[in-house]
Formats: sequence, structure tokens, C-alpha cells
Amino acid sequence: MNKVTIQTLQNLKSERQKFAVVAAYDASFSKLLAEAGVDVILVGDSLGMTVQGHNTTVPVTIEEVCYHTEAVKRGNDSSLIIGDLPFMTYSSVADALLNSTQLMQAGSHMVKLEGGRWLADTIKALSDCGIPVCAHLGLTPQSVNKLGGYKVQGRDADSAQAMIEDAMALEAAGADLMVLECVPSPLAKRISEQLSIPVVGIGAGADTDAQVLVIYDMLGISPKSPKFSKNYLQFNPSIAAALSDYVEEVKRGAFPGLEHSFE
Repeated sequence: MNKVTIQTLQNLKSERQKFAVVAAYDASFSKLLAEAGVDVILVGDSLGMTVQGHNTTVPVTIEEVCYHTEAVKRGNDSSLIIGDLPFMTYSSVADALLNSTQLMQAGSHMVKLEGGRWLADTIKALSDCGIPVCAHLGLTPQSVNKLGGYKVQGRDADSAQAMIEDAMALEAAGADLMVLECVPSPLAKRISEQLSIPVVGIGAGADTDAQVLVIYDMLGISPKSPKFSKNYLQFNPSIAAALSDYVEEVKRGAFPGLEHSFE
């Protein structure tokens, strides 16, 4: 697979070709993902729950994400790597710049942060310094204590409109990519059509430009997989075959189905 860049993803959106993203945390899986043709690897703070056994992502530190980013980078020379900025590592522009520097030096090609238009100044500062940014709207796991649990977001008209306005503001500030998590399919479709940057869905229906799953969920390793995931190892003879099946289904629009989406 040729080296994936931001321009690669932008071209895929322009050509209406979907791409596959997987959240993973080590060199061995990273190598398999590259061989399967996964375009983007997210080194997510989800590692706090999948790897470390926490109930939320809140305990994860920037040092831990950097450690896992370095491991993912060693196993992969083709996929674009996104590093998550953990809880409270971007509460100010200065903190965001400092912690994003660490992630980029660890091997990330882009950083991801959670939140709405209040992050516009931070995203602009990062972009001005040459740091690509992936925004994250909908269910934002770092805010689980404020949200009162892991719930679908944007179900009513007011919150849906607010999310659309947030998405537009973050794109205008310089975001290069957008993740929508646990969002009703019609709302995700509307946002994807309105933004010029690629939109990655997770529990956001089939009309986004890309899909992302956590590798432990899609291989049936997690004790309880979320509704929006699918166990690909259940239908394939090997991990390599399962990953290739996922990529193929995403690219032809077969995943996610209605059973993995929210209406």
C-alpha cells in the first residue's frame, strides 16, 4: 500500500471512495492492518478501557499514548497514524501545542481532540504550527461524566443543529478530519455532505466517508462489544482475513448495516 497522507484521504472523499480506519495500539496489529490495506490507524485513548481495564478513558496519560504510538509506528510505514490527545491535555492552547508536539514526535501524523466550537482557537493554533487535526463530535468519551453515560448524541433538533454548527466551525478553524461517534445516521449523513473534509463514523451510519472500529471489538476480544461493532473474526479463518474483510466491506459500503446504526 502506498503511503497514506491527508491529501490521499481528501482525494478519496472527492472521488466518493470510502476508506477504513482501525483503532489499535501495538506493532504486531499495526503490521497486519497495513497488510490488510487499512488507510488510517487511530492510537486512541480507548486503550484505557481495552488494554488497561479502566471503566473510562479518563485515566489515560499523554505518556501512555506516546508509548503506544511509537509501537504502532514501528509496525507500519504506510497507514496514516492519528494520536489521541487524552483527557485535559488540551484544556489550553499552550497545553495542546506542548502535548501535540510529543505525539507528533512519537510518530503521529495527526492529533485528535474531542469537543465543539470552543476548540476553534486551539485547532487554528495547531494548524498554524503544521500539526494536522482530527476533530471528534457526538459521543465524546472523555466527557462521559458530564454526559451521564455513553449515550447517542444529537437525537433532538436543537442538539443536532448545534452539532452541525460545531462541525462547520471546526472545519473553518482548520480541522483536517472529523470523527462522529454515536450519532443518528441522518444527522451524520447531513454533516458529511456539508463538510469538505472527510468524516469518519463510528456508530454513525453508512453515509460517512469512512468507518472506524476498535480492533479488540472487531475481533471479538472485548468482553462486550458495542452495538455499532461487528465481530469479523467470527466469519473468517484468521485475523488477517478478518481485517481484509472489514476493509472490503467498508470500501463497498456493506458495513455498517442498519443493525450497527442509530436512527
